[in-house]
Amino acid sequence: MQFLKKLFDFYINSSIHIAFSVYSLVRMTQIMFHISEDKPTLYFAFFGTIVGYNFVKYDALARTQKLQMRRELMGIAFISLISLIATGYYFFQLKQTTKIIGFLFLVITLLYTLPFFPNRRNARNWAGIKIYIVALCWVGVTLVLPIINAEIAITSDFYLKCVQRFLLVFVLVLIFEIIDLQKDDPNLKTVPQQIGVKKTKILGFILLLVFCLLEFFNSNFQHSYLMLNLIFAIAIVIGLFLAFVNPFRSKYYTSFWVESVPILWFLAFLFLK
Repeated sequence: MQFLKKLFDFYINSSIHIAFSVYSLVRMTQIMFHISEDKPTLYFAFFGTIVGYNFVKYDALARTQKLQMRRELMGIAFISLISLIATGYYFFQLKQTTKIIGFLFLVITLLYTLPFFPNRRNARNWAGIKIYIVALCWVGVTLVLPIINAEIAITSDFYLKCVQRFLLVFVLVLIFEIIDLQKDDPNLKTVPQQIGVKKTKILGFILLLVFCLLEFFNSNFQHSYLMLNLIFAIAIVIGLFLAFVNPFRSKYYTSFWVESVPILWFLAFLFLK
């Protein structure tokens, strides 16, 4: 049992689980826009997520020498190295415009992690901005890149889905911020720090309602009742996670269950279609 727990923790700590969430959202984008399975974009997003998230999580600690290379961390470093090679391989299979946009999101990730400017902290520690950077990156990787690489015409539906995806990720990050309320630096000025847990939850519920209502402006919504129902269902699931979250919840509440929402969305579509 102890071995299984360590294996499960490694699965989460090495960012493989969050990479499956990103993979699932890319697949949902391809389904929504009728894109045939584009493996370079899918695997670039999957492996790039592992590299990016592990870099964000472990770089600062490694540079300050606060991180000892325990066996698990050596495994994470190995996974990250393999993922970096795979990311590079699939990057060169992307179309030129997609490469440029992908590179821009790499710059945002580096800006988020590394202190580029003298006497300034990285963007991750800029007051109140973290949640917007995370949501923007998720929109870019899971929606913009697949659309651009498939050379799909940019229509109002594209912008609608960008707003919906941003709202979806924003609410998911709100749940993380409530969980991390007690250990986050007060100078971060996260949403719960600024308006409190109760108002943060109300804000999340409002954004989920907007997320659902926007689907009715989709030019093809009347032809995709399954997708419409799944959007309402996923909003309800996220709403339940939001309703029951508090700063004393287990780390698995967010690191596994909340991050499983995109995976459940994709699996539900495959099962019901």
